[in-house]
Amino acid sequence: MENHYASVIESPIGKLTIFADDEFVHAVTFADADVRDLTQNALTLKVALQFEDYFKGKLKDFDFPIKQKGTDFQQQVWQNLIAIPYGETTSYAKFSEHHPLAIRAIAAANGKNNIAIAVPCHRVIGSNGKLVGYAGGLWRKQWLLQHEREIAQKGQTEIKF
Repeated sequence: MENHYASVIESPIGKLTIFADDEFVHAVTFADADVRDLTQNALTLKVALQFEDYFKGKLKDFDFPIKQKGTDFQQQVWQNLIAIPYGETTSYAKFSEHHPLAIRAIAAANGKNNIAIAVPCHRVIGSNGKLVGYAGGLWRKQWLLQHEREIAQKGQTEIKF
């Protein structure tokens, strides 16, 4: 039987709970979770530090090992989410342009993502530019997108003449 661990951090958008075993992170969630019988381990502590750096604007890409339960199709969608650049957004239509008939399935897989922020489903918006669906609440999605845009612009250097 594998061991289960959890770390909880306070963030500007609420409590974030990180669930892992000895090798992989299985979930990062805003939902209230029962962690009474779980302790932290080296992996959950490493991930907690990465999230703290993300919220401080010091980290753009997470590098912890992820293993979510899901179909091969869902796994592919989640990998594609990770490829959306920090500070940018894409629409469901653009995200599914290689599989236009699968737009609903892609949206459903996006909704089943259990790794908040690090698998950035918050970067997918409606074709009309509106914020749509986010399990953590649209106000969090808006905060995350605004945070990333602000940090991404700070990284640009000014050209001085």
